[in-house]
Amino acid sequence: MHTPVRKIVIAGGGTAGWMTAALLRKVLQQQVEIQLIESEEIGILGVGEATIPPIQIFNQYLGLDEKEFLRETNGTIKLAIKFENWRVQNESYFHTFGAPGANLGFCSFQHYWLQAKKAGMQASLWDFDLNYLCCKQGKFNKINTPNPIYELPYAYHFDSGLYGRYLRKLAEKSGVIRTEGIIEQVKTDAESGFIQGLQLKSGEQIEGDLFIDCTGLRGVLIKQTLGVEFEPWNHFLPANRALAVPTERFEHTSPFTRSIAHSAGWQWRIPLTHRNGNGIVYSNDYLSDDDAYKTLMGNLDSKALDEPRQIKFETGRTVKQWHKNVVAIGLSSGFLEPLESTSIHLIQSGIVRLLKIFPNQGISQHTIDFYNADSQEEFETIRDFIILHYHMNERNDSEFWKDMRSMTIPSRLQHKIDLFNHSAAIFNDKNDIFRDASWLQVMLGQGAKPQDHHPAAAVHGDAALLDAMHKLLSAKQQPLDKMLPHDEFLDRYIGR
Repeated sequence: MHTPVRKIVIAGGGTAGWMTAALLRKVLQQQVEIQLIESEEIGILGVGEATIPPIQIFNQYLGLDEKEFLRETNGTIKLAIKFENWRVQNESYFHTFGAPGANLGFCSFQHYWLQAKKAGMQASLWDFDLNYLCCKQGKFNKINTPNPIYELPYAYHFDSGLYGRYLRKLAEKSGVIRTEGIIEQVKTDAESGFIQGLQLKSGEQIEGDLFIDCTGLRGVLIKQTLGVEFEPWNHFLPANRALAVPTERFEHTSPFTRSIAHSAGWQWRIPLTHRNGNGIVYSNDYLSDDDAYKTLMGNLDSKALDEPRQIKFETGRTVKQWHKNVVAIGLSSGFLEPLESTSIHLIQSGIVRLLKIFPNQGISQHTIDFYNADSQEEFETIRDFIILHYHMNERNDSEFWKDMRSMTIPSRLQHKIDLFNHSAAIFNDKNDIFRDASWLQVMLGQGAKPQDHHPAAAVHGDAALLDAMHKLLSAKQQPLDKMLPHDEFLDRYIGR
């Protein structure tokens, strides 16, 4: 339908709706009208309070002041996720946002590290990672240097409800129209099937050219109205429940998320400035709701501030995330458990993808097909990365972990694991949001032991290699003296 897009209607608020509204307004300015419909009566799911580094780009493009943003959202710094009990019980490793080591030549750093270990070096891969070193000491500070050895990539923990409200103020100030109301009926064109407008319970009719579905797991527009199917992935990721509970702020604010594996799932701990976010993700095929409750409440660092709230979900994706004149953003587009903090990033990437191919003079099937193919690959690569954590386990204490280890996994993931196990090589897919260093840390953390590595790592001889590696270890330690305890950094930086 080649109708110029002059009005965008966003169905649903929350984090997804207001991130969409804010970025659309910032990029498109006054060329289109933007109206968002939400109701205070409808609750927000909001399980994600941890993010990955691209959120900085989003905030910067909107012109947000980082200090104000952290104050408004009760935010803290996130350098990594600590995975506990995932390979075996009582063992842990970090997946950091950093890249261990440095560029030493033709091949990737892990090849030099493997050769150095073969020559007698005792240092772990993570000893070459500044993010990890800061996590171990509970420290953070800004580093202003172009030297890549001292890169310290970071993201945030924040209250997603407060973030949505913060963006709402910004969006409304820039001209986004907010309408309070509940959608009672969706009107479609009998010939094209395109959505023409939304009728609210109040009787108000809201028409538009392009509709963004931010109605969460219900998918009021994309699924309920247009009938787009949902592709379940529970055969790969069987977790289908979560319990979430806030607790009092812990004594020390760690600059990382904790992911603690239990008998049939895992527990998150996310530190904010005013409280901690806690929850457990599990499969009720392996663990009863009562036992999940007991596990969560018996493993809290601080006093619970409320009773746990249960969230039911099914992992998978909406097969067409853009269909006719509706684009699904947020949970309406699919659900992936928040193991790697990707929920908010998928909102961000969905909006950016739409804006890059925005249908100014009309919606074409070519545009829709490109969007859907790109989105599918991104969802699938994140899915595969999450599966990796579960599949590469060596636990024998429950049927859940045994079943996760023995399941058939997607062929693309199997090829990636096989390649690394054989030659220590890692190659990214085009739309994979996780860098080589992420795959490297998780595969090694889950127990992978490459049989070989690149011969270029041995070209200069073991003595020269060991000397270079020890110098690199020393260099990585240098910034630590100027780092502050995380709480002290926050106090100084945002005047907490």
